[in-house]
Amino acid sequence: MNYHDRDTYGMYKSPGFIPGVTERGPGPQLMGAETLIGNDVYNLAGEDLGDIKEIMLDVPSGRIAYAVLSFSTFLGMGEKLFAVPWSALTLDTVEKRFVLNVDLDRLKDAPGFDKGHWPDMADSNWGKRIHAYYGVETDHHG
Repeated sequence: MNYHDRDTYGMYKSPGFIPGVTERGPGPQLMGAETLIGNDVYNLAGEDLGDIKEIMLDVPSGRIAYAVLSFSTFLGMGEKLFAVPWSALTLDTVEKRFVLNVDLDRLKDAPGFDKGHWPDMADSNWGKRIHAYYGVETDHHG
């Protein structure tokens, strides 16, 4: 699924009457969080990695900290979830999906959790390990 399919408020619809304009509204620089949950995530090789299950906000800063992804159906790992730093994801506006620059072998060893045992995502040491695993820098909040 993609954000166009989940756009119930018309944020990403084409106006149809402005020459050369194919999209209107806030996207892709500003997007509705509800439209992003359920979006597909692929890697650079074009392999389907799963989808976004939840978006975790850093409430004090007002920024997105992590996307919680499930790769379970592809890797046969049950209901294992993965917190991926938001900065590790890139929006592909052509294919209307997110891209995570990680290969499948690396994902098999990625730090994850199940629905009943969420990590303390506010812990700065946990955040540093997750950011390092995905090769992105931490900000001053984690």
